[in-house]
Amino acid sequence: MDRLEQAKLLEDMLPENGHPKVHEDAHMDMSSADYYFNSYAHFGIHEEMLRDEIRTESYMRAILDNAPCFSAKAVLDVGCGTGILSIFAARAGARAVYAVDCSKIVDQAREIVRKNGMENVVTVIEGKMEEIELPEKVDIIISEWMGYFLFYESMLDTVIYARDKFLKPGGLLFPNETKLYICGIEDGKYKSYKYDFWHDVYGVDMSHIKNIALTEPLVDIVNPEQVSTDRVELLTVDISTVKKEDLACVSPFRVKSWRTDSCHALVCYFDVTFSAGDNTVYFTTAPQSKSTHWKQTVFYLDESIYMEAGEEISGVLAMRPSKKNPRDLDIAIQYSFDGKHSAARNTLRYRLS
Repeated sequence: MDRLEQAKLLEDMLPENGHPKVHEDAHMDMSSADYYFNSYAHFGIHEEMLRDEIRTESYMRAILDNAPCFSAKAVLDVGCGTGILSIFAARAGARAVYAVDCSKIVDQAREIVRKNGMENVVTVIEGKMEEIELPEKVDIIISEWMGYFLFYESMLDTVIYARDKFLKPGGLLFPNETKLYICGIEDGKYKSYKYDFWHDVYGVDMSHIKNIALTEPLVDIVNPEQVSTDRVELLTVDISTVKKEDLACVSPFRVKSWRTDSCHALVCYFDVTFSAGDNTVYFTTAPQSKSTHWKQTVFYLDESIYMEAGEEISGVLAMRPSKKNPRDLDIAIQYSFDGKHSAARNTLRYRLS
């Protein structure tokens, strides 16, 4: 599928005014960039990330196990938060680390850097990446930019900006590659609990809310025993070459059932790879692996699809940053199924906000 075909399909699946008005009205207006950045000034969100052993230990190993890459080098930490990745880079031998964040967490980051004796190496800078200046180009960019569904509230566009403006030719990115996957799951009991509830709320019919609720993907931990199909790679993101416009894309998929069961939802998760140095580090957010704070993202279908082993659901997933708030995501899934017992096809639209 060439870019022209992708653009047409993206517009067909996610038209500018394609989300139902009731869906728009169901969400608060989160268009303020200040709201996004201020949310990261609270300690709870940083505690959750720091307590995520898969996340934090992977970054630590990727940096410290590749210390020769960092030795005597200049490093930029995009969205530094508490500054822990900057401190890892300093411990790996970096000559200078520029730790940049737009939220007030930088006040704590400066104190953490000072208490760990790194103030001569790590410079904490408060401000938007697009508005700051650095005293030099850097050899390495580190960033924990990933969000739910990889791209929700992600800082990838900011990393792209920093890469293009501040990274030296041939410079390294940690991480340097991510992959997004999709699979099907059986989840009839919870789907019924979550959505059928609206048909009779203490004798009141609120069933119209069910349609709104279905447009909101669920971020939760999926029991690996619920996975009923193989996984399919939707896309690979090479951080060294990705462009901002690539964040609006369409990806075809075909998932095959490995057992006879019903499919109630499609689930997405991602992998992250640090292979810029000699020692590659990798982690996954798959249901079959130890859970992370990213969990998995569940897109419930409007119907249950009964599949025999070997039968397939084919489709296309389209996504792009929301026009209302670019850190939100508009997502559409077009699917079709022709099985022995039934057939189904539809285009469903969702918003991660």
